[in-house]
Amino acid sequence: MPPPLLLVALAVGSAFLGTLGGLGGAMFLVPVLILAGVDPLLAVPLGAASVVAGSVAAGPAQLRSGLVHHRLGVSIEVVAATGAIVGAVVGDAVSDRVLTFLLAGIAILAAAMSARSSGQFYGPDPLHTAEQPGEWPGTLGGSYRLAGEVVPYHARRVPAGLSLMSIAGVISGLSGVGGGFLKVPVMGEVMQVPVKVAAATSTFTVGVTSAVSLIVYLRQGRVDLVAAAAIVLGAVVGGIGGTTLASRLAPTTTRRVVALLLAAVAVLLVVRQ
Repeated sequence: MPPPLLLVALAVGSAFLGTLGGLGGAMFLVPVLILAGVDPLLAVPLGAASVVAGSVAAGPAQLRSGLVHHRLGVSIEVVAATGAIVGAVVGDAVSDRVLTFLLAGIAILAAAMSARSSGQFYGPDPLHTAEQPGEWPGTLGGSYRLAGEVVPYHARRVPAGLSLMSIAGVISGLSGVGGGFLKVPVMGEVMQVPVKVAAATSTFTVGVTSAVSLIVYLRQGRVDLVAAAAIVLGAVVGGIGGTTLASRLAPTTTRRVVALLLAAVAVLLVVRQ
């Protein structure tokens, strides 16, 4: 296991990048730990710990922005958390080699979906100009501010979206990556939720999915508590920094940078094997 200070540094960088795209820092942290020689079965729980910490750190800023949709987030987590339990239980029996290739495949898929996603299906509506941006209580709709104007939206194709969220939960439990890489594109492309709302809601909720997985990992004896403490510290710092920068960057720029980094991680994992 790398020394604690190095783990803190890796967690800071991973949480920072993961929060920018709403993916969760473990999407970067787990592959990097494996490349550093950490046993994949031990790296996966550390990834889950970083997602929980990063989500908690980013939460207050995301809530203040008015971008988090609570009702949508809860709906997603009901199915995602169930899938995460299944994935975590099965993951204990998966070989290191299979898990490494699984992570490489996930990184490639995440890169492709992040680069492709447009997340812009709605335009400003003058009828909502005086409205305070946020979710509309009791619905899966709301509004958010874009370029100084208020844009209303409403989630569509909800059953299809929730079905895919269960798959995201299984992948999260298997790999410890939080599932945000799939949740954001599904919300954007399938449910047609604006990318800023999707990313904020994902960042706010991925911690729940990973926390459920982490409980299973603890019972399996796969959690290094000292390493996990270092990861949590770094993830909190990185999550706060990533949230601050995300509010200032254009969504397209963020997606492209994240996609390139994920592709590089996937290549390194394959080369390692």
